This record gives sequence, C-alpha cells and structure tokens, in this order.
Amino acid sequence: MKSKVLVVDDDVAMCRLLQTGLVNADIEIVWRNTVQDALSVLRDEPCDVVLTDVRLSGDSGIELCRRLVQSRPDVPVVVITAFGSMTTAIEAMRAGAYDFVTKPFDLAAIRLTVARALEHRKLNERVRHLELILAETRTVNGLQGTSPAMKELYDLVDRISQSSASVLISGESGTGKELIARAIHTRSARADKPFVALNCAAMPEALLESELFGHERGAFTDARTARQGLFLQARGGTLMLDEIGELPLSLQPKLLRVLQEKCVRPVGGTHEIPFDARIVAATNCDLELAVRQGRFREDLLYRVQVIHLEVPPLRARGNDVLQLAQHFVKQFATIAGKDVTGIMQPAAERLLAYRWPGNVRELQNCVERAVTLTRLSEISIADLPLKIAQAAPPAELIAESTLGDMPPLEEVERRYILRVYELAGSNKSLAAKVLGVNRKTLHRKLVGFGVAEPEPDDVLVEP
Repeated sequence: MKSKVLVVDDDVAMCRLLQTGLVNADIEIVWRNTVQDALSVLRDEPCDVVLTDVRLSGDSGIELCRRLVQSRPDVPVVVITAFGSMTTAIEAMRAGAYDFVTKPFDLAAIRLTVARALEHRKLNERVRHLELILAETRTVNGLQGTSPAMKELYDLVDRISQSSASVLISGESGTGKELIARAIHTRSARADKPFVALNCAAMPEALLESELFGHERGAFTDARTARQGLFLQARGGTLMLDEIGELPLSLQPKLLRVLQEKCVRPVGGTHEIPFDARIVAATNCDLELAVRQGRFREDLLYRVQVIHLEVPPLRARGNDVLQLAQHFVKQFATIAGKDVTGIMQPAAERLLAYRWPGNVRELQNCVERAVTLTRLSEISIADLPLKIAQAAPPAELIAESTLGDMPPLEEVERRYILRVYELAGSNKSLAAKVLGVNRKTLHRKLVGFGVAEPEPDDVLVEP
C-alpha cells in the first residue's frame, strides 16, 4: 500500500513542485493551502507524513505541529523554514516537529527527509503493534514474546502446572529457565506454598549435601545446631534445582533415592522425614550426552525428566527481540527517571541482526546500558555496544542473480538446513521443529553433511 504525504503550503506553485518531485510508485502526494484544510484531510484520510511550510496564511506551520501533537501524535511533521531561521526551526522542534529543512532546498534533500520520516512512522507503528500484542498476550511471570515457540511454551506451562510430575527445563544460559519454573509454581495449587531455588553449580559438594538434605547438630564441625534442608523448606511447594547437570556424581545416588522414596534423611540423622515438594530441574547442558560420557546418572535423568520443557534461544524468536527490548526500555527509563520512549529504526535493525549468545539476559543488559547512555528520547545505534552496533543483517540464503549460477536443489536444501541448525544454536530438537521433520531425520542429514557424528543406534540405509 502506498504511503501518503500531505504537503501544506499557501503557495500553489510550491505545492505542485513538491508533488512532482516527491511522488513515486510508493508515495502518494496530496496538498492543501491552509492549516484548517490540512486538519480536515487528516480527520478524514490516513496520512503518514506532513510536510509543511512555517509561513502560511492564517495559522502557521508551527501551530499545525502543536495541534497534530495533540490529535495525531503518530504522524511525523517535517517543517520547511527560511534560510538562517534557526530560531524558527528550534521553535518548530519544540512544538513537536520530527525534522526541518531550510530554503532554498533541493528535492533530493526533501526526498531523504521524507523517507526518514516515513521509516520513523513505520517503526513506531511496529512498536505500537508489539505493545498491543503484549497487552493482549498472556505473559508467564515476566516472560514475554509472541513467537510460535513461546506460545507453545506458554501452552505447555498451563497444561503441566496442575500436575506434581517432575519437570526438566533445558535451554541456553539467559533464556529465562527460572522464570518458567516460577510460572509453573504460581499457576499450580502450590502457589501459596514456598518456591525454593538452589544453583547446584554455586556450592561446594561438602556444603551442597547439607543444603539439600539438612543436618543434625554435631553432624560435622561447626554444626552447632540442627538445620532443615531445602527439601523440607519447600514442603508443599516447589524445589528448583538449577544447573542440575553440575551436581557432583557422588551426590547423584543420594538425590535419586530421595526422589524415589519421597523421604529425606538429614546429614548425621538416623530417621527419614517425608516431604511433599514438586521438583523442577533446569540445565543448560545436554544431559543425554552427559549420561553417555558417564557424568550424569541415566536413572536420575529419567526421574527428573518426567516432563521436558525446552526454552528457545532468543535468536530463534524473531520479533520477540524488539518486543522484549521495548519492554526493557520502559522498565529502565522508569528506574532512571529518563524520558526514553523507544528505539530508532537503525538501532532496531541491529538488535534484530545480532545473534544474542547471552539471550534475554544479554538483551536486558544492552538496553539498560543504552537507556543510561542515551541523550535522546529514542535509543540510537551510538547507544548500543560496539559488537551489536556493528551487527549486519544476515546475507540472503541464495545471492545468485542469474539462472546459470543457481545451485542445484540438494545444495539449496543443505544451505537451508545448516542455516536453521546454526540459528537454533545447534539444538537438533528445535531445528527439527522449525524444519518440520523429526529429529532422527535431521540428524541423518547432518551426518551426511559432515557436521554430526553417527549415533550408536543409527540404522544405515542405502540411498
């Protein structure tokens, strides 16, 4: 659909000049000679940009800016001022103008300014659309996103919350695994009971056993009083075992017994104490690989993985990047007491192009930094960390332009599969879901491409 630009000038010849110079296949130009006529057009017709002279018969272009800020703040206004009238230009910007150009001007400068204003409006519409979706979309304890992968995750959280089955949440660092665990807890019948979380990688083995199971007085040096372990502290609620893949191998049989018997024996104790806590484990590593390598017990994996949830990496969530970024802009602008309302289009493009190895946590840190540094009302490329500011949009899958250079279908398929596999962070299950094939089929193709090793149970089939 064409963009519509409204030109406002009391000089008919100037209106016709601008109409001739700006109109193209993508832009429609309409013009009026007074502020009142311009406002009538804006009431009756959708316009994307207003280009107005400051000096008009009757009300001025600056007055038009003020009235549009009140009635149509979504429409950017570009003001044309006389050469050397910086005071007028500043007054126009304070009145709400998006930009200004000075007379005499060349049409190329006008075209560029109008094009930028149109892009500014499109980006604002995109942000407003995301905000509307965000307002209408059920979020899960701070997790936000409308991508298919996140909608599926929300649905799974709803379906499993009322169960007491153990859950394993897997995903890269920074994807929000603990938020998912808390969502499962708060949507369950256990919501009014404790949610207790422990990072298994953050504590020495000697202390970890006592932290989990508790200890009796005198069980070891400095055990001057008995202490209740986390299993009992979480009684009736949920116990989250984060980074369970880092649990020491020597402690895994003890944890397995506790999960099987639903009873815990404190260190130094002689009696087992029953508990009722739902177990939600989380990991950023491949536990099946850890089992094959002898670093994790297979029977313990089956015990904690009754239900498996996989949190997608941010790079596989499409426009969720901008939705989350806008959410963080509001959050940190409020904290900092700054009038930062959005993200400029070039900066938004860099956010979409970057791969986000640190996922949502990295995006959150990036936006907090940008809100802190910016002197503008919108985040620009200059406010982003250098590695993100330099991120270039990914090249097209097929860049060839002539029929003779086009690759064969097998090569196109190979490139596409490897690109999806890369964007999925080498996660075969996620890549297979995007490609619409089962995991074994994808694995077989990756073996054929030389990027994966055959698994023991692979069946070799002649092509």
